[in-house]
Amino acid sequence: MEAFCLRWVLLLAWQCCIIPVQGLDFYTAAVYEHPAVLNPSPKDPSTREEALKHMQKNLDIYQEQVHLASKQGVKIIVFPEDGLHGFNFTRASIFPYLEPIPDINVVEWNPCLNPTAYRGTEVLYQLSCMARNGSMYLIANMGERQACELSDPQCPLDGRFQFNTNVVFDSEGNLIAKYQKWNLYFEDAYDKPKTVQHVIFHTPFAGKFGIFTCFDILFYEPAVSLIERYGVTQIIFPTAWVNQLPLLSSVEFHQAFASALGINLLAANQHHPEYKMTGSGIYTPFDFPYYYNMKSSEGKLLVAKVPVITSIRNHSLEQSESQTSSAFLQEQKGEVMQEQTDLLKNSVSHVDGAGEIFHALMMFDNYTFLPLTGVQGNLQVCSNNLCCHVAYKYGNTPNNLYALGAFDGLHTVHGIYYLQVCALVKCAGSEYDTCGQSVVDASDIIDFKLWGNFSTRYIYPEILASEMKIYRADSKGWNNNDFYVTKKGMSAGLVTAALYGKWYEKDSSP
Repeated sequence: MEAFCLRWVLLLAWQCCIIPVQGLDFYTAAVYEHPAVLNPSPKDPSTREEALKHMQKNLDIYQEQVHLASKQGVKIIVFPEDGLHGFNFTRASIFPYLEPIPDINVVEWNPCLNPTAYRGTEVLYQLSCMARNGSMYLIANMGERQACELSDPQCPLDGRFQFNTNVVFDSEGNLIAKYQKWNLYFEDAYDKPKTVQHVIFHTPFAGKFGIFTCFDILFYEPAVSLIERYGVTQIIFPTAWVNQLPLLSSVEFHQAFASALGINLLAANQHHPEYKMTGSGIYTPFDFPYYYNMKSSEGKLLVAKVPVITSIRNHSLEQSESQTSSAFLQEQKGEVMQEQTDLLKNSVSHVDGAGEIFHALMMFDNYTFLPLTGVQGNLQVCSNNLCCHVAYKYGNTPNNLYALGAFDGLHTVHGIYYLQVCALVKCAGSEYDTCGQSVVDASDIIDFKLWGNFSTRYIYPEILASEMKIYRADSKGWNNNDFYVTKKGMSAGLVTAALYGKWYEKDSSP
């Protein structure tokens, strides 16, 4: 036991961004990837009774999972976005599914003990009783209705607000928090709340948690601000994530987000492979058990021990200070860094010939690419003010086309936000125009160092291998004005290695 604890302490010191709380306590958490029972005709009107009958099918599944989780000592369980009713509703057709949810800052309410306090709250009652009977904190996503006066210029014409809302119950069944989604993703059934919400709730076993939903994770508000401004290191994340390869598959980006910011992220996704929805995880700075299955139709209860941490990383660190940080990391990680230096000792001293620069779409953005040639090399490619570099060495005879890509610009499809991305990707075929397309399998083992002169400090390193296997970087961080990531000795073929930079200050609202 002492050796185990020492290992964790060393890992904490090594990361340089987190410290233990109360001697490195752990708690048991669960996320459920839910194959929600869907409404086959979500745009057709229905009655409240029909909506309740539909939701009851999903509530029954939730109850089963709470029972299974309680047997494993789970302290907190998370269910996915839209898990009680599904998706693709209109504003009118979702209405029978909605319930009024009181402001917990104004009233105290335990729906399980006082079910008649508010009319039309049958779902809240059942969720509250699940939490109480399972003796665990429970987070679920549901639809909320809130009456408004038409004299309010923001009040919709039908006289009500409709919100995509997460509700939080403590282990006694008390409703202790709610969060209304800020960044809606083609959700015409819902309204955007008047102000962004930074919702924090407290637990006796792990301190404070924050919460946001799905598309929120791609924006500064409320996701990053909740972590930076309020010091929240444990995030609840219900989602209905549609996977987009090669850069935004669920497990790929969610793990990168948690790792970059030094937090615990409890991510519960829907399970509908027919909609490319799968991928849930319990991501921590040390370990990240996850589930990704596009073949099975069954859900998954993922349970894991989670370390209680608090972040001391200075996210406002100026890039001019990064050289000192790099030197400190060099000292702390001596042997690992020396291996990387030996492997890629020429990575800065020269750049191979320009090669054949080409352009191709990746995730709807026009990337500038340069193909990898030979078993090892050094490449540079630029887009606007961003120049990306890779030093690479194959562990086998190259079998497939790979390319180094750069993009510095405003992404405008399925959301509007500013990106700076350096990406080493396996192409889908042997032609250049296949680079940037969706790929899940690879056989080429590649050691690499990838870096770029980013203008943003928010960079999420991703390493995705064959069959959706996620790898942790050997090392990453700032070296003068460049951010880098290194990896060697992978056991599976490389699909994507990326530095996914978000320049939040230049985002535009959808």
